[in-house]
Amino acid sequence: MENKLKELLSAVREGKVDIDEGVELLRDLPYADLGHTKFDLHRSLRNGFPEVIYAEGKTPEQVGDIFLGVSGSTNILATRVSPAMATHVQSVCPDVSYNALGRTLALIRGSIKFKSREIVIVTAGTSDLPVAEEARVTCEMFGSRATVISDIGVAGIHRLLDKLPQLRKASVLIVIAGMEGALASVIGGLVSQPIIAVPTSVGYGASFSGLSALLGMLTSCASGVSVVNIDNGFGAACAACKINNLLE
Repeated sequence: MENKLKELLSAVREGKVDIDEGVELLRDLPYADLGHTKFDLHRSLRNGFPEVIYAEGKTPEQVGDIFLGVSGSTNILATRVSPAMATHVQSVCPDVSYNALGRTLALIRGSIKFKSREIVIVTAGTSDLPVAEEARVTCEMFGSRATVISDIGVAGIHRLLDKLPQLRKASVLIVIAGMEGALASVIGGLVSQPIIAVPTSVGYGASFSGLSALLGMLTSCASGVSVVNIDNGFGAACAACKINNLLE
């Protein structure tokens, strides 16, 4: 979006685009008013990331309208997308790709310039992979390459120790765990990188759908561990990408 705006302003300055045409091109820049949704086209200019569609609670038709109604070279990401919703959106916008595990829809219209440094996403268990995939897709849509290392939780600590060399090469770590959420503290005591911890709703009854992991991560004795909301792979990815952007 920023590059497109610079190109337009340069064209107006050089006389390649007249003022009235420039105004017309800018008319829809702040947001696209789709009736049920006002999609924020200016957001990437303000905070570096485009608006992302939170699909849960919306109808398939509404999400399809957003993908069709946002024109230009804007890349679009939707999270928490059900298979039925994905089927509808792909029927009206075939270029959209669906990640069934991460429950994301992505439409890539403009090239993504990737940062040189990589984010590593770690899960305690295989059951945490849906949150990890949401985080991975978000990172890659926002220009940070991400690798997922799964199932290295504290129940078998030797699995984690084998991966330490790879973890220590990352710029930022996203650590995802349910149950008691101990993995974030363990990794926090072994590496120097910033850690974004994500509690998940994985676990038996006393885990209270992720509350136990959330409280465990918030009370971590390891320094430098930040925590996002339960199952919020998207939010963790946003935080990790902002850190990664500063390291370039």
